[in-house]
Amino acid sequence: MTHQLLAVVIDIVGSRRLDDRTRAQRAIQDVLLLVEAAWPAVQPPRPTVGDEFQVVYADLATALRATTLARLRFPEGVDCRFGLGWGEVEDIDAGQAAIIQDGSAWWRARAAIEEAHRREDGRQPYLRSWYEGASPQDGDAIVNAFLTLRDHTIDQMRKPRQRQLAAGALLRRSQASLADEAGISQSAVSQNLQRSGAAALVSALELLAGGQSR
Repeated sequence: MTHQLLAVVIDIVGSRRLDDRTRAQRAIQDVLLLVEAAWPAVQPPRPTVGDEFQVVYADLATALRATTLARLRFPEGVDCRFGLGWGEVEDIDAGQAAIIQDGSAWWRARAAIEEAHRREDGRQPYLRSWYEGASPQDGDAIVNAFLTLRDHTIDQMRKPRQRQLAAGALLRRSQASLADEAGISQSAVSQNLQRSGAAALVSALELLAGGQSR
């Protein structure tokens, strides 16, 4: 059966350089489960061959929110790349223990993650994500412009508290609850969100979700 969906390929950045690769993979799985609780996928995240994970979302807005939250919640020293592809997801054999799939969404997600890696190795070392739609008219340039700014903003959040507060804002938690959890004032939370770029990032995600036709 074939469906038009958003496929995401995820791989671990610098996995061979990690001191404890198994521990890092478990930490990533824990974060992906947290993300799944916030924004459920059509096909929940699952590990595949090597250092990769795969997940399928119903739409682009959900995928953008989910991958943003994942990047904000990864523990220090652990990060992933994300290749997002819109198109067909076809179940070749769902009767086995492991679902086997094919389709244009997966081809584009694979091409997207390779492009993200190429750009990361070039002049955009902060870049972790790329998107390929069914055609250039699908708004690829707009989505990739957002992903470029998103990844740069998150890269500049060098303090764990900045990412923690950004994740809370993305989950629409009140500034008062974030302040209580962090042991700081609500004013300090507001200032942190503004200075780190988190407030603008959350607003951009909401605008993309509101303007999405799919």
